[in-house]
Amino acid sequence: MGAYIARRLLLMIPTLFGIMALTFLVIQFVPGGPVEQMIAMMETGSGGHGGGEVATSAAGGMYRGGKGLTREQLASLNRLYGFDRPPLERFWLMMRNYLTFEFGESYYHHRKVVDLVIDKLPVSISLGLWTFVLTYLVSIPLGIRKAVRHGDRFDALTSALILAGYSIPGFVLGVLLIVLFGGGSFWDLFPIRGLLSDNWTELTWFGRITDYLWHMVLPVTASVVGSFAVMTMLTKNSFLEEISKQYVLTARAKGLTENAVLYRHVFRNALIPLVTGFPGAFVAAFFSGSLLIETIFTLDGLGLLGYESVINRDYPVVLATLYFYTLLGLITKLITDLTYVVADPRITFEGNR
Repeated sequence: MGAYIARRLLLMIPTLFGIMALTFLVIQFVPGGPVEQMIAMMETGSGGHGGGEVATSAAGGMYRGGKGLTREQLASLNRLYGFDRPPLERFWLMMRNYLTFEFGESYYHHRKVVDLVIDKLPVSISLGLWTFVLTYLVSIPLGIRKAVRHGDRFDALTSALILAGYSIPGFVLGVLLIVLFGGGSFWDLFPIRGLLSDNWTELTWFGRITDYLWHMVLPVTASVVGSFAVMTMLTKNSFLEEISKQYVLTARAKGLTENAVLYRHVFRNALIPLVTGFPGAFVAAFFSGSLLIETIFTLDGLGLLGYESVINRDYPVVLATLYFYTLLGLITKLITDLTYVVADPRITFEGNR
């Protein structure tokens, strides 16, 4: 086991390096980089979070829209963003800083990338964690029930409902929920903007909790409905496969109750596929916020930050978040593999080379 873990950790290094190198290479050929973006802001007089003032200062305070930039001013802008160095040198400097989790400063927001991500995390954690918890709490019991009642009316009806939910995109469901329950055309029952009300600080502790949960109802519903189908059907199929095995027939022949058979014998074996996917699903819950869901419900999370960073060519944010997500994904994959051993001690990696 120790040798397997060591090999996997060593393989993470070239994998992470290759992903970052390929992304960095692609970025070099993307038109409209940060320098071009800043020049466009200066020409139109748009500040862009103070970007115009910073660029004008970097360009010597001499820019005039009708006359363009001199070579000296353009060189000053390139120095401001670090583009005065060769690409290979910039890549090595970036990777060296990333090894110590020094991600630099955003070109667009003019703040440290770490601080920027931390500010967006509460939204993504709220949306992702509730989606994760509700998916497991609903799907596993429902999948077990469907396996026990396989083929009857309950199984057919719930399958139709969860597949209908799966077929509806989250953002479409979000719009429908706003129209129905957010004051669109029918009932004004739930707030549709942000996580908290404007008077949240003036509320009692119970009022704050209620206000937060009330704000989460519509976005979490839009996000979670499509997740039920995969987890429910996976649970059902896992239980159906185990129920047909010989040890279940033996347990029933011994006179055990149906609940004892299901939860003492079948449960552990049937949940192995679900348990092994738990680490990845849990981590993804924090960082898989939907851009469209966040936009529809005015939630300023990581999804919206990533989209804005790509549009504004905010390379420090794009590359830093990619580095962090890739590293986290590789570690999660290793943890997922190790949970197979925890869930079923018969599994071993000793033969893997």
